[in-house]
Amino acid sequence: MSRYEDIRYEVDGHVGVLTLDRPDVHNALRRRTYDELTEVVRTTTARVLVITGAGRSFCSGDDVRELMGGGEASSAPRPAPRLTPAAGALLGSDVPVIAAVNGPAVGWGMELALMADLRVAARRARFGELFVKRGLCSDVAGIARLAQLVGRERAAELLFTGEVIDAERAERIGLVGRVVDDEQLLPAALELAGRIAANPPLAVAALKRGLRRALDPDWSELGEWVSTTLGELFATEDHREGVRSFLEKREPHYVGR
Repeated sequence: MSRYEDIRYEVDGHVGVLTLDRPDVHNALRRRTYDELTEVVRTTTARVLVITGAGRSFCSGDDVRELMGGGEASSAPRPAPRLTPAAGALLGSDVPVIAAVNGPAVGWGMELALMADLRVAARRARFGELFVKRGLCSDVAGIARLAQLVGRERAAELLFTGEVIDAERAERIGLVGRVVDDEQLLPAALELAGRIAANPPLAVAALKRGLRRALDPDWSELGEWVSTTLGELFATEDHREGVRSFLEKREPHYVGR
């Protein structure tokens, strides 16, 4: 039985399954969700971790009302610039992570999918880096990992436009490794996880460390830049307008300040 409130976590053999469990808000992430996600990733003893979402959404990103203040200006002090703890846990883990993307993965939901080593998508999955629509920049994975997967030009288009793409296009451009029928998503992800978990765990962990050494930027440095930049963007009128227009279900009017 899971002891968490916002997620479910179960281990079967050597495979752990972490399910974001706030389907009523499309698995939006609040502070508790981030904390629970971080704890599981850091403490799991599984050889492979599968991350998915409850209901028909993978993750709709940050809970706009809690984490973005509903579009109201905030004078609350901001923490010192740093890599997001959940991102640090995922990007620094030696445990292979598979994202089983069962529906829309937007905002930090897409970041979460990008931080996985492998992505299996249901046909109903959708992907979108929506940060620009809220007057913000993406987290580290949207800047670095996305370009690794799809190339700089396609990454720039997705980041600059905030376009949401379907699973078939995501597969064509290399964002996901495979697309399966909706009802086959978890079986496909678990089958892949099982094949990885059957291999020598020390060798698999070493291979993951090797991929980090060969391909990844300095995540801590990039995370400090992202958090500093977000702190500046959170204070803009355009950010507040992006959030308010989303909540009020209307077209935004940006002013460049």
